[in-house]
Amino acid sequence: MAEKVLEIKDLISSYGNIKALKGISLEVDRGEIVALLGANGSGKSTLMKSILGMVHIEQGSIKYEGQELVGKKSHQIVTQGISIVPEGRKIFVEFSVEQNLEIGTFFRKREKSRDDELLTMVFDLFPRLKERRKQPAGTLSGGEQQMLAVGRAIMSDPKLLMLDEPSMGLAPLVVAQVFEVIKKIRDMGVTILLVEQNANMALGICDRAYIMNTGLIRGTGTREELYSDDMLAEAYLGKKG
Repeated sequence: MAEKVLEIKDLISSYGNIKALKGISLEVDRGEIVALLGANGSGKSTLMKSILGMVHIEQGSIKYEGQELVGKKSHQIVTQGISIVPEGRKIFVEFSVEQNLEIGTFFRKREKSRDDELLTMVFDLFPRLKERRKQPAGTLSGGEQQMLAVGRAIMSDPKLLMLDEPSMGLAPLVVAQVFEVIKKIRDMGVTILLVEQNANMALGICDRAYIMNTGLIRGTGTREELYSDDMLAEAYLGKKG
Protein backbone atom coordinates (compact mmCIF):
# COMPACT_ATOMS: atom_id res chain seq x y z
CA MET A 1 0.00 0.00 0.00
CA ALA A 2 1.33 3.44 -0.96
CA GLU A 3 2.57 5.65 1.85
CA LYS A 4 0.80 9.02 2.02
CA VAL A 5 3.11 12.02 2.33
CA LEU A 6 0.32 14.61 2.14
CA GLU A 7 -3.33 14.14 2.99
CA ILE A 8 -5.73 17.10 2.78
CA LYS A 9 -9.37 16.74 3.82
CA ASP A 10 -12.29 19.17 3.47
CA LEU A 11 -10.01 22.22 3.50
CA ILE A 12 -11.66 25.65 3.59
CA SER A 13 -9.28 28.63 3.43
CA SER A 14 -10.16 32.30 3.20
CA TYR A 15 -8.84 35.81 2.65
CA GLY A 16 -11.02 37.97 4.87
CA ASN A 17 -14.63 37.26 3.88
CA ILE A 18 -13.66 35.56 0.61
CA LYS A 19 -13.49 31.76 0.63
CA ALA A 20 -10.65 30.82 -1.70
CA LEU A 21 -10.81 27.06 -1.04
CA LYS A 22 -14.26 25.57 -0.54
CA GLY A 23 -13.69 22.06 0.77
CA ILE A 24 -10.61 20.65 -0.96
CA SER A 25 -9.50 17.04 -0.47
CA LEU A 26 -6.44 15.48 -2.09
CA GLU A 27 -3.62 13.01 -1.43
CA VAL A 28 0.01 12.75 -2.52
CA ASP A 29 1.84 9.43 -2.10
CA ARG A 30 5.55 9.11 -1.49
CA GLY A 31 7.56 9.28 -4.72
CA GLU A 32 4.74 10.72 -6.84
CA ILE A 33 4.57 13.79 -9.00
CA VAL A 34 1.05 15.14 -8.51
CA ALA A 35 -0.07 18.13 -10.58
CA LEU A 36 -2.63 20.79 -9.69
CA LEU A 37 -4.09 22.17 -12.90
CA GLY A 38 -6.37 25.12 -13.47
CA ALA A 39 -6.58 28.71 -14.65
CA ASN A 40 -5.43 31.74 -12.69
CA GLY A 41 -7.66 32.32 -9.68
CA SER A 42 -8.70 28.68 -9.38
CA GLY A 43 -7.15 28.32 -5.92
CA LYS A 44 -3.97 26.41 -6.77
CA SER A 45 -1.50 28.83 -5.18
CA THR A 46 -3.81 29.33 -2.20
CA LEU A 47 -3.69 25.60 -1.58
CA MET A 48 0.12 25.69 -1.48
CA LYS A 49 0.06 28.70 0.85
CA SER A 50 -2.41 26.84 3.08
CA ILE A 51 -0.01 23.89 3.33
CA LEU A 52 2.73 26.33 4.40
CA GLY A 53 0.54 28.02 7.02
CA MET A 54 0.37 31.33 5.13
CA VAL A 55 -3.42 31.56 4.72
CA HIS A 56 -6.26 31.55 7.26
CA ILE A 57 -7.77 28.05 7.45
CA GLU A 58 -11.39 27.96 8.56
CA GLN A 59 -11.73 24.21 8.72
CA GLY A 60 -10.28 20.95 7.46
CA SER A 61 -7.10 18.98 7.90
CA ILE A 62 -3.63 19.00 6.30
CA LYS A 63 -1.56 16.02 7.32
CA TYR A 64 2.09 15.70 6.31
CA GLU A 65 3.66 12.32 7.06
CA GLY A 66 0.75 11.74 9.45
CA GLN A 67 1.29 14.98 11.40
CA GLU A 68 -1.33 17.74 11.43
CA LEU A 69 -0.05 21.02 9.96
CA VAL A 70 -3.12 23.18 10.59
CA GLY A 71 -2.32 25.51 13.46
CA LYS A 72 1.43 25.40 12.96
CA LYS A 73 3.50 28.44 11.99
CA SER A 74 5.22 28.60 8.60
CA HIS A 75 8.73 28.37 10.09
CA GLN A 76 7.73 25.18 11.94
CA ILE A 77 6.32 23.66 8.74
CA VAL A 78 9.33 24.28 6.49
CA THR A 79 11.71 22.67 8.99
CA GLN A 80 9.77 19.40 8.58
CA GLY A 81 11.05 18.86 5.05
CA ILE A 82 8.61 20.85 2.92
CA SER A 83 10.04 23.34 0.43
CA ILE A 84 8.50 25.57 -2.23
CA VAL A 85 9.71 27.09 -5.48
CA PRO A 86 7.45 30.16 -5.46
CA GLU A 87 5.73 31.71 -8.44
CA GLY A 88 7.97 34.44 -9.84
CA ARG A 89 11.13 32.76 -8.41
CA LYS A 90 11.73 35.33 -5.60
CA ILE A 91 15.50 35.11 -5.81
CA PHE A 92 17.80 37.75 -4.31
CA VAL A 93 19.11 39.49 -7.41
CA GLU A 94 21.97 41.35 -5.71
CA PHE A 95 23.32 38.17 -4.06
CA SER A 96 25.55 35.74 -5.92
CA VAL A 97 24.25 32.41 -7.20
CA GLU A 98 26.12 30.67 -4.39
CA GLN A 99 24.68 32.98 -1.71
CA ASN A 100 21.15 32.36 -3.02
CA LEU A 101 21.73 28.62 -2.78
CA GLU A 102 23.04 28.96 0.76
CA ILE A 103 19.78 30.66 1.79
CA GLY A 104 18.09 27.33 1.08
CA THR A 105 19.99 25.76 4.00
CA PHE A 106 18.67 28.19 6.64
CA PHE A 107 15.59 26.18 7.61
CA ARG A 108 17.30 22.91 8.38
CA LYS A 109 20.04 21.57 10.59
CA ARG A 110 23.37 22.48 9.00
CA GLU A 111 25.80 19.67 8.30
CA LYS A 112 28.86 20.44 6.19
CA SER A 113 28.88 17.02 4.52
CA ARG A 114 25.17 17.24 3.62
CA ASP A 115 25.56 20.84 2.44
CA ASP A 116 28.35 19.76 0.09
CA GLU A 117 26.35 16.75 -1.10
CA LEU A 118 23.30 18.88 -1.93
CA LEU A 119 25.40 21.57 -3.62
CA THR A 120 27.01 18.90 -5.81
CA MET A 121 23.51 17.61 -6.63
CA VAL A 122 22.36 21.11 -7.63
CA PHE A 123 25.41 21.70 -9.82
CA ASP A 124 24.97 18.28 -11.46
CA LEU A 125 21.36 19.18 -12.29
CA PHE A 126 22.25 22.73 -13.37
CA PRO A 127 25.84 22.97 -14.71
CA ARG A 128 25.06 26.58 -15.74
CA LEU A 129 24.73 27.55 -12.08
CA LYS A 130 28.13 26.06 -11.30
CA GLU A 131 29.69 28.12 -14.10
CA ARG A 132 28.04 31.27 -12.71
CA ARG A 133 28.25 30.57 -8.99
CA LYS A 134 30.02 33.88 -8.22
CA GLN A 135 27.79 36.05 -10.45
CA PRO A 136 24.97 38.21 -9.05
CA ALA A 137 21.72 36.32 -9.56
CA GLY A 138 20.23 39.37 -11.30
CA THR A 139 22.60 38.83 -14.25
CA LEU A 140 21.10 35.40 -15.02
CA SER A 141 18.52 34.79 -17.76
CA GLY A 142 14.92 34.03 -16.78
CA GLY A 143 15.48 30.30 -17.28
CA GLU A 144 18.66 30.35 -15.20
CA GLN A 145 16.86 32.23 -12.43
CA GLN A 146 14.19 29.53 -12.40
CA MET A 147 16.93 26.91 -12.15
CA LEU A 148 18.39 28.87 -9.22
CA ALA A 149 15.01 28.95 -7.45
CA VAL A 150 14.73 25.16 -7.85
CA GLY A 151 18.33 24.72 -6.70
CA ARG A 152 17.72 26.83 -3.60
CA ALA A 153 14.73 24.63 -2.71
CA ILE A 154 16.84 21.48 -3.13
CA MET A 155 19.42 22.93 -0.70
CA SER A 156 16.75 22.72 2.02
CA ASP A 157 16.84 18.91 1.57
CA PRO A 158 13.08 18.53 1.05
CA LYS A 159 11.02 15.37 1.27
CA LEU A 160 8.11 17.23 -0.35
CA LEU A 161 8.90 19.85 -3.02
CA MET A 162 6.14 22.17 -4.19
CA LEU A 163 6.59 24.09 -7.44
CA ASP A 164 4.31 27.03 -8.22
CA GLU A 165 4.04 27.73 -11.98
CA PRO A 166 7.64 26.76 -12.89
CA SER A 167 7.02 27.32 -16.63
CA MET A 168 5.76 30.89 -16.26
CA GLY A 169 7.50 33.36 -18.57
CA LEU A 170 9.96 30.84 -19.98
CA ALA A 171 10.70 29.93 -23.61
CA PRO A 172 9.37 26.48 -24.68
CA LEU A 173 12.87 24.95 -24.87
CA VAL A 174 13.67 26.11 -21.32
CA VAL A 175 10.29 24.82 -20.08
CA ALA A 176 11.15 21.38 -21.46
CA GLN A 177 14.50 21.47 -19.63
CA VAL A 178 12.86 22.49 -16.35
CA PHE A 179 10.33 19.64 -16.60
CA GLU A 180 13.12 17.13 -17.29
CA VAL A 181 14.80 18.33 -14.10
CA ILE A 182 11.55 17.90 -12.14
CA LYS A 183 11.52 14.24 -13.18
CA LYS A 184 15.16 13.84 -12.11
CA ILE A 185 14.38 15.36 -8.70
CA ARG A 186 11.56 12.83 -8.25
CA ASP A 187 14.00 10.07 -9.21
CA MET A 188 16.25 11.30 -6.39
CA GLY A 189 13.48 10.35 -3.94
CA VAL A 190 11.68 13.69 -3.55
CA THR A 191 7.86 13.76 -3.68
CA ILE A 192 6.55 16.61 -5.84
CA LEU A 193 3.39 18.72 -5.86
CA LEU A 194 3.34 20.75 -9.07
CA VAL A 195 1.06 23.75 -9.69
CA GLU A 196 0.96 24.49 -13.39
CA GLN A 197 -1.19 26.25 -16.02
CA ASN A 198 0.53 24.37 -18.85
CA ALA A 199 -1.65 21.27 -18.57
CA ASN A 200 0.00 19.34 -21.41
CA MET A 201 3.51 19.70 -19.96
CA ALA A 202 2.37 18.83 -16.44
CA LEU A 203 0.37 15.80 -17.57
CA GLY A 204 3.41 14.61 -19.51
CA ILE A 205 5.40 14.04 -16.30
CA CYS A 206 2.91 13.60 -13.46
CA ASP A 207 1.55 10.36 -12.04
CA ARG A 208 -1.83 11.92 -11.28
CA ALA A 209 -3.45 15.33 -11.51
CA TYR A 210 -6.21 17.29 -9.84
CA ILE A 211 -8.14 19.90 -11.81
CA MET A 212 -9.14 22.95 -9.77
CA ASN A 213 -11.62 25.69 -10.55
CA THR A 214 -13.09 28.38 -8.28
CA GLY A 215 -11.71 26.77 -5.12
CA LEU A 216 -13.04 23.29 -5.84
CA ILE A 217 -11.63 20.05 -7.26
CA ARG A 218 -13.43 19.40 -10.57
CA GLY A 219 -11.71 16.15 -11.51
CA THR A 220 -8.79 13.87 -10.76
CA GLY A 221 -6.97 11.00 -12.41
CA THR A 222 -4.06 10.02 -14.61
CA ARG A 223 -3.35 11.76 -17.91
CA GLU A 224 -5.27 9.06 -19.78
CA GLU A 225 -8.26 9.21 -17.44
CA LEU A 226 -8.53 13.00 -17.61
CA TYR A 227 -8.23 13.15 -21.40
CA SER A 228 -10.79 10.37 -21.82
CA ASP A 229 -13.36 12.47 -19.95
CA ASP A 230 -14.38 14.70 -22.86
CA MET A 231 -16.22 17.26 -20.74
CA LEU A 232 -13.27 17.75 -18.35
CA ALA A 233 -10.72 17.70 -21.16
CA GLU A 234 -12.55 20.33 -23.18
CA ALA A 235 -13.36 22.57 -20.23
CA TYR A 236 -9.99 22.51 -18.48
CA LEU A 237 -7.29 20.89 -20.62
CA GLY A 238 -7.82 22.65 -23.94
CA LYS A 239 -8.92 19.52 -25.81
CA LYS A 240 -11.32 20.26 -28.65
CA GLY A 241 -14.40 18.18 -29.24
